[in-house]
Amino acid sequence: MRKAEASRNTRETRVAVKLNLDGSGRSTIDTGVPFLDHMLEQVARHAAMDLEVSAKGDLHIDAHHTVEDIGITIGEAFAKAVGAKEGVRRYGHAYVPLDEALSRAVLDLSGRPGLEYRINFSRARIGDFDVDLVHEFFQGFVNHALVTLHLENLSGTNAHHQAETAFKAFARALRAAVERDPRVEGVPSTKGSL
Repeated sequence: MRKAEASRNTRETRVAVKLNLDGSGRSTIDTGVPFLDHMLEQVARHAAMDLEVSAKGDLHIDAHHTVEDIGITIGEAFAKAVGAKEGVRRYGHAYVPLDEALSRAVLDLSGRPGLEYRINFSRARIGDFDVDLVHEFFQGFVNHALVTLHLENLSGTNAHHQAETAFKAFARALRAAVERDPRVEGVPSTKGSL
């Protein structure tokens, strides 16, 4: 089982994450940011990954530090869980629709952090959630998971749908990339490492 834990404790946040890449999609999420809780539940379900996230942050200021540090900590746990990446597919991609919205995620377990992010939200807030924080979450994740992620919203007029399709597409691409490939021996790279 590919499992890992990570934590991050700063003067702004305290974050603890447990994940199991070979799980069944169970989640226990308590971040203090309800919309992010909803998105992380989607990630766990659609990546078929068990995920526990507990966070306390300086929400009296805003959610920026909390959301970013959760992305960082999930990325660190992911990097530990996936390990040397032996026998995995390495690449994953997914298109996910939700009514009028459609998003695409393409992911490479490259060992190199990179984010190409193209989501033009139809409004600045989803309830109390600042949509700029979607980018901060994914930037934190890729920087610490050491993956390359191209994430685009191809259509959508409802900001909630735009965000949800992006998180679900990310989850599906992640699931595909970490899936074991019986035809791959060792690391799927001519370099011999990722």
